Amino acid sequence: MLLGMVTDEGSAGQRDPGDPAAAGAALYALVAAVVRRGPREMSLTSLSTLATLDRTGPRRITDLAVIQGVAQPSMTVLVTALERSGLVERRGDPADRRVALVALTTAGAELLRAQRSAGAEALIQLIDKLPADEAAALAAAIPALRHLRELDSERRDPATGAPDGGSR
Repeated sequence: MLLGMVTDEGSAGQRDPGDPAAAGAALYALVAAVVRRGPREMSLTSLSTLATLDRTGPRRITDLAVIQGVAQPSMTVLVTALERSGLVERRGDPADRRVALVALTTAGAELLRAQRSAGAEALIQLIDKLPADEAAALAAAIPALRHLRELDSERRDPATGAPDGGSR
């Protein structure tokens, strides 16, 4: 329901383009549309879990559950399915032999790269349809978009990877 409300172009289109809320709504609507329409062989939670492992390295199942906002038993089921597919593997934790860490496999990293490439290609095809001045404006915004991504990464707690210090 919220996704539909936020991606409603009528409400986003009514705002002043210089308004951060308008920019946020427009970016969110675009990303949501590309993600929804993109080819996917697995759930967004599974892909997000692979992306977390790619970004942060091996993690405990409990950490992954917190980061993804799911119950620990649900994450255990998801990790088992990813493991059976050869996308992740469980490893012993050198610091605590009682703990298993979930790590991304080469196949998991390749799948993630393919998904990211497909998403980027979908955006490239849309950008190619823009008039030259609008494409140039997007190109000029690349440093700001990269900075936004860095700010998002920085707000994650390095210990848990969860937004806002794991208070989720």
